[in-house]
Amino acid sequence: MSYLRRALPWRVMAICLLFSTALVGCSEEKPLFVSLEQRQPLPVPNAAVAERTLKVCVGSMIMPEEGYGYYRRLLDYLATRMGMRIEVIDPGNYQEVNRLLESGKVDAAFVCGGPYVKGSKDFGLQLIAAPLVNGQAHYYSYLIVPVDSAATSLADLRGHTFAFADPDSNTGLLVPRSRLASMGETPDSFFRSYLFTFAHDRSIRAVADRLVEGAAVDSLIWDYLAIVQPQLTGKTKVIARWGPYGIPPVVATPGLEAAIRERLQAVLLSAHLDPQGKEILEGMHIERFVPMQDAAYDSIRQLYQQPPPDRPESARR
Repeated sequence: MSYLRRALPWRVMAICLLFSTALVGCSEEKPLFVSLEQRQPLPVPNAAVAERTLKVCVGSMIMPEEGYGYYRRLLDYLATRMGMRIEVIDPGNYQEVNRLLESGKVDAAFVCGGPYVKGSKDFGLQLIAAPLVNGQAHYYSYLIVPVDSAATSLADLRGHTFAFADPDSNTGLLVPRSRLASMGETPDSFFRSYLFTFAHDRSIRAVADRLVEGAAVDSLIWDYLAIVQPQLTGKTKVIARWGPYGIPPVVATPGLEAAIRERLQAVLLSAHLDPQGKEILEGMHIERFVPMQDAAYDSIRQLYQQPPPDRPESARR
């Protein structure tokens, strides 16, 4: 299995079979395109906006399967309010999301803080808005283990199996890797074996099913699943909370037309004022979208400034 560091116990091998159909980033298939047709055409002042198709990346990395329907409804809502057609692209990993944004093949994306920081530095990726959850515009990295595990800290997981989310995920790799570095360790030196699940909910399920002995996950996704699937998160427990970090934002390629960028931002920022938009946001456990300053992601930039340990060849793209 290409994402395993070295030979793993049979339980960890089993997870590879579980995820084999989901890791689209490992295949040569083209990204999936799904059209969200405008349901209620609205007049648009700028004709160029009405004729334009907005291409948006929304992938399994940023949401659990249980929440995907609400993201689809949100994009349908955006298509209606913007008077545009929207094409949805799920490339399967953050590296491909940033590649598509940099090349201009997609216009906007829902991303983690890590890919935003990297993209803003590499090619001028722009902030559009970010969700406000429980009155906060930040989130944490949760270190989770099986509910009956004796581990109480990262140090207790030495020599154990572990799941990371994505090679460019902030909470799912950058944060725990930084914690290991502060201990003078790397993932290779510290864990017996580790893998990438390419989705935080898959990492949570891997721990719940005892396919791995620990994982670092997005607090927003664990907290969401704790509400909608308590039987799943109840099989795990949080033994460390690292952060806070700037919450995963909505971003746009620097080449996106100003009129479209401004309209997208305006619709997101006002969605909570519209009954339909508010109902969709409530289903996502989002209070509203708010403007974000680039400085909110400085704590993530600090993680990138640390010398990264070598990644296994199989995890490089």
